[in-house]
Amino acid sequence: MDREQRGVTVWFTGLSGAGKTTISQEVAQALQKRAYKVEILDGDVVRQNLTKGLGFSKDDRDENIRRIGFVAHLLTRNGVVVLISAISPYREIREEVRSRIGDFVEVYVNAPLAVCEQRDVKGLYKKARSGEIKNFTGIDDPYESPLHPQIECHTDQETIEESTEKVLRKLEELGYL
Repeated sequence: MDREQRGVTVWFTGLSGAGKTTISQEVAQALQKRAYKVEILDGDVVRQNLTKGLGFSKDDRDENIRRIGFVAHLLTRNGVVVLISAISPYREIREEVRSRIGDFVEVYVNAPLAVCEQRDVKGLYKKARSGEIKNFTGIDDPYESPLHPQIECHTDQETIEESTEKVLRKLEELGYL
């Protein structure tokens, strides 16, 4: 690769089942085809490794996001495009991480709760509704949607390809690609 790659953290936030992981994987494939250095930090994978032992209290969720943000910052400053898919329900901690990283693009993966519950790939909403899971985002814990995301993907109205293209176009427009 001849060009110097500019690092950026692309933070996909939204409810469980909104499509964060799916879109981030499609964006990663598109960027890898173009020979960009890309890392995906998926919330579920991070919880099994980097933040194992943290629960789902507000403090633990904030610490989870801080740790993801720390790793993203290291990669970003070293010229990597970092794609993060994490529910990250609280606005304040997303803003804290954004200000620390600097090169940060927020993608709101927006799907109505009813649509996310219909998708319920992991059966989590069902467990939350039955009381098996407590503090579940969107059910008995709040999700604070971004006020000014650079990108908003409406996954109940757009195809994966349309959402992916929207992210790639914005990264080009902002000078990261």
